[in-house]
Amino acid sequence: MSDCHDCAASSVVTFPGPAQTVAGNARVALIGPPNSGKTTLFNRLTGLRQKVANFPGVTVERHTGVAVLPDGRAIPVIDLPGLYSLSPRSEDEQIAYDVLTGQRGDTGKPQAVLLVLDSTNLARHLMLAAPILALGIPTLIILNMADDLRKRGGHVDLTALSAELGAPVALVSARQGEGIDQVFEFLAGAMPKPAPKYLPILQDVPKCRQWAGRIGQEARYHAPAPPKWTRRLDAVFLHPVAGLLIFLAVVVGVFQTIFTVADPAKDAVDWVIHLTGNWVASVLPASLFRSLLLDGIWTGVGSVVVFLPQVLLLFLFIGILEDSGYLARAALIADRTMARVGLQGKSFIPLLSAYACAVPAIMATRTIENKRDRMATILIAPFMTCSARLPVYTLIIAAFIPDRPVLGRLLGARAVTMLALYALGFLAAVVTARLLKSSILKSGRTPFLLEMPSYRWPTVQSLGLRLLDRSVVFLRRAGTVILLVMVVLWVMAHLPLVGGHPPTIDHSLAGMLGHTIEPAIRPLGLNWKVGIGLITSLAARETIVATLGSIYGMDGQTNDAGLQTALQHDLSFGGAVALLVFFAFAMQCISTIAVVRRETGGWKWPVLQFTYMGALAYAGAFVAFHVLR
Repeated sequence: MSDCHDCAASSVVTFPGPAQTVAGNARVALIGPPNSGKTTLFNRLTGLRQKVANFPGVTVERHTGVAVLPDGRAIPVIDLPGLYSLSPRSEDEQIAYDVLTGQRGDTGKPQAVLLVLDSTNLARHLMLAAPILALGIPTLIILNMADDLRKRGGHVDLTALSAELGAPVALVSARQGEGIDQVFEFLAGAMPKPAPKYLPILQDVPKCRQWAGRIGQEARYHAPAPPKWTRRLDAVFLHPVAGLLIFLAVVVGVFQTIFTVADPAKDAVDWVIHLTGNWVASVLPASLFRSLLLDGIWTGVGSVVVFLPQVLLLFLFIGILEDSGYLARAALIADRTMARVGLQGKSFIPLLSAYACAVPAIMATRTIENKRDRMATILIAPFMTCSARLPVYTLIIAAFIPDRPVLGRLLGARAVTMLALYALGFLAAVVTARLLKSSILKSGRTPFLLEMPSYRWPTVQSLGLRLLDRSVVFLRRAGTVILLVMVVLWVMAHLPLVGGHPPTIDHSLAGMLGHTIEPAIRPLGLNWKVGIGLITSLAARETIVATLGSIYGMDGQTNDAGLQTALQHDLSFGGAVALLVFFAFAMQCISTIAVVRRETGGWKWPVLQFTYMGALAYAGAFVAFHVLR
C-alpha cells in the first residue's frame, strides 16, 4: 500500500441529495481490488452487451458494457482495471485514477461508482473504500462472495456498515446471481442512501488500516474461517515438488484431451463445411465468383474453422483453472522458477495469457512496476504458444505423427508432440529472459505479492460466456483477416491471364512469389507452397492453414484425399518437424509487432524481437530437418 492517496485529499466526505441517483445517460464505473469478483459481476450485469477496446493513446484495455434496467433504460458500465489503492504505480492504476477523477476527456467522469469488495477479506479490502468515497461520487459498496461468507461462518451488519460509510451497501454473490437486484435498484435510483456521516480522511497507510479495522468492528464484521479444503489443497498444490508435478500432470492431461475429445467435434465441423460446400457448388453455375467462393473463401476459411473445437477446449480448461483459484497457485509456483532467470511472479500472468494471444499478454505487462522486468516480459511473450499456433500444430501433427499410445490410454504420441512444442516455446522464452536479464535488462529482484483466492467451483455461466467470447473472436478473425487474405490469394492465383484463362497455380503470381522464396526455405525441407503460407501467416499465424487448403484445393489435390494427405505427399517427416519448430519460434503476427511498438514507444525493440525470433526459428528448423531427414 502507498501513502495519502489511499485515504483522500480533503477533510470530510459528503453526499448531496437524499438518495443515490443514477439516471439519464449516466456512466457507471465498476472498480475493485483484484480477485474480488469484479469481472464476474460485470459479466452478470452486462451479459453479452459488452465490448473490449483500448483507451485512446495507451495499450490498457477498456471493457465497456450496457446494463439494462427493468424499466428498459440502458446504463453504460465501464470495468476499470483492478487496484488496491488510488496511488497510481503502474499504467493501469493510472488509468483507473484518471477515469475516476475525470482527467480523461475520452471517457468522462463517471456519475456513479460500483465498488466491489471481497466480503471474506473485508478488513483488507475496506482500505479502498475511503479514497473512493472521498471522490464524492454516488457509490454503491458491493460486498461480493456472499455465498462464501455465509458457508464459512462469516458475518457483517450491513445497516451498521452502511451508516459508518455513509453509502448504501449490498451483499451479493456475482457467481450465483444473489443480490444482483439491489445493484439494479441502485442504478435505477431506487436505493435509499443513509444519513450523511462525516468520514475522517487519514493521511498515511497505518492510519488507513486502523480506520478500516474500526469500521469493521462497528459493523460487527466477523471474518469467515479459512476453508479447510483450501488449507489441505494448498499443502499439496504449493508443495515445492508435488505442486510442480501436479501442474505438469494438468498440462499433459489438457493436451491429451484436446486430441481424444476434440477430434470427433473437429470431424463433425469438417463434415458440415464439406456438406454445405458441396451444396453451394451444386446450386451455383461455373463462374469466377463460384471459384472465388469455393476454392478461395470456403476451402481456405473452412480449413481454419474446423479447429475451433480444439481452441475452445483449451480455453475451457484455462477457464476452469482460473475460476477455481488454481492459477493463482500456479503463479506462486512459477515465481520460484522465474526468479532463477531474473523475472518475477507478476510476469507469469501475462505469459499465461499469451497462450491465448500475445497481444493482450503484452498489454497485461502494465501491472509490472519494474520497467526492465516489464520489457523482458514483453520480448519473450510471443514465444509462448498462442491459440493461433494450435491449428498449425494440430494439422501437421495429425498428418505426420501416428496415433499410437505412449503410456497406454493415458497419453498418446500426438499429445506428447504437442506438449513438446509448448515446452519448446517456453524453453526459448526462459533462455531469452535469462540472456536479457543478465545483460541489457539487468535489474534487482522485485518482491512478488499475490492475494490467494479461495478455491471455488467454476460456474457454467461464467465458462459459457468465456467460450462464447472466444468463439466470436476466433470466427471474427476467420471472417476478416483470413477472409481478406484468401481473397487476395485467389486473385494472385488467377493472374496473369493466359489466353483469357487463369493460369495453373504453379505459374500464377502466387506461384511466382512462392518460387521466389523457395531457395531460402528449401534447406528447411519446405516447398514453394509452404513458402506462400509463411508469407500470408504474417497477417495471422493460422492463415497458413487456410492458405495451404486453398492452394492444394486449386491444385486439385484435396478433392478426395484431404489436406493432410496432400502435405504428406509434398513434405518429408523432417520437413514437417522443421515447419513445426519454425512456428514454435517465429514471430508471425503483425498485430503483435504493432502492439510491441506501441508499448515500447518505437521500432527499436520490435525490430530486434522480430529479427531475433526469425533467426532462431530458421536455425531451429534447419537443425530439425537435417537431423531427421
